[in-house]
Amino acid sequence: MEELEEQLLSKILALEKERSSIINSHDLQQQQQDVEKELDALQNRVSELEHETTTSFNPPEAFKISIPVRNNYMYARIKKSLPELYAFTVCMWLKAKGPGAVGTPFSYSVPGQSNELVLLVALLPMTLKDGTWHHICVNWITRDGIWAAYQDGEERGASENLASWHPVKPHGVLILGQEQDALGGRFDATQAFVGEISQFNLWDRVLTPAEIASLANCTNHFQGNIIHWDEKLVEVHGGAAKQSFEICEEKMKA
Repeated sequence: MEELEEQLLSKILALEKERSSIINSHDLQQQQQDVEKELDALQNRVSELEHETTTSFNPPEAFKISIPVRNNYMYARIKKSLPELYAFTVCMWLKAKGPGAVGTPFSYSVPGQSNELVLLVALLPMTLKDGTWHHICVNWITRDGIWAAYQDGEERGASENLASWHPVKPHGVLILGQEQDALGGRFDATQAFVGEISQFNLWDRVLTPAEIASLANCTNHFQGNIIHWDEKLVEVHGGAAKQSFEICEEKMKA
């Protein structure tokens, strides 16, 4: 990040010199305007980088969502709309309440398509039935529909041709703990997740294996640039509860 910012600043300085050397004549007005536009774009990018540096690496909020029993009415909803996504990585910490409780940790529905994006852990090569906390990440890119799934920082499965060249549609409803058969509802208890969820984050890019491993082993705490784990963005329903909790502290104690 620092190296990229230095490169941008160097480019800005070079353009500033070019701007100062341009004489104010009619023939060179277009060139001056082009330089001004490029300077504005670069300075905006530097501001974005500074913002990312100060926000993306803030410590995540310490809470979890608890769904203690299987039913069709306990869930949490993310109060934020998604943009159109051509790639994504979604990561979270999960603790399933025993065998058969994994169900659907999250689902994303849009008008006209109730299963736009659904995580059915039972269909992935993962082992989450031991009643302990596990770090889960799934990434995908529209180009060739390439996807990969990670458990506790290690790749457990990967393939391609999953919804190739079809971006994830925007402005839907994101639910934790239930699978949606209609926009924002019509849940099925047999597909519900039972247990605890924490640190749900979503990025609009494919995280590298090293980045995923650093999240899983608690050496890094950067948060999703599309959705980050924020108590103000999560509302609970039907008896699901928010509880104070810090997963990395918990793992240190263990």
